[in-house]
Amino acid sequence: MGAPPDGKGPMTSETVNTGTRRVQRPTWRDPRLGIGIVLVAGSVALGAWAFASIGTGVAVYAAREVLTPGEVLDADELAVVEVRVPGGDGLYLSADEPLPADGVVTRLVGRGELVPVAAVGSAAEISVRPVGVAISGPVSASVVEGALVDLWLTRPAPGLGGSAGPAEPTLVAAGLRVAGLRTDDSLFAGAGATSVEVLVPEIELPAVLGALAEEGEITLIPLPGGA
Repeated sequence: MGAPPDGKGPMTSETVNTGTRRVQRPTWRDPRLGIGIVLVAGSVALGAWAFASIGTGVAVYAAREVLTPGEVLDADELAVVEVRVPGGDGLYLSADEPLPADGVVTRLVGRGELVPVAAVGSAAEISVRPVGVAISGPVSASVVEGALVDLWLTRPAPGLGGSAGPAEPTLVAAGLRVAGLRTDDSLFAGAGATSVEVLVPEIELPAVLGALAEEGEITLIPLPGGA
């Protein structure tokens, strides 16, 4: 037995054990160890299930370009993508089956959109017609493919015997879906003339075609949140 470092007295086993706390190793009977093993095993199993489920998607068709009502389905205009849609089996056109014979698009399908089964049918189911609207002035940035717009006509000012200002704008058709846009920069069309293709319900065709035949300015007003 030697003297402790401070030289105050002999070092004994009692003195050594006073400042030392014995660390007990966990045993297999320790319930905390069992709970930890269960949690780790559960995490590993959950991760393995999540990783395996990534590759369990289904192959469906997506539109390479905008598909408009009346357009016949063509495999060249479709892309095959693998998706996972919980509870959505049968909701989109399956790429594992042949395309429907004589199937046409019955509603607008946007570029990159998955093709819904409900958007494919026969020509008899189509109730809209695509109509090109030439716009000479600026077009709102919100007028894009898939947007909803109202079509307005502003007739020119009456002759010398009438008022000096143009007539009040008239709402011709509301809630038309934009199917496409095309800008013509040729010399014959004028600088930056834009043609907007809209889908017009059959019942509104006479009013729209009549407005396009009149002299005046056609304006498309986008509906907020209509895209």
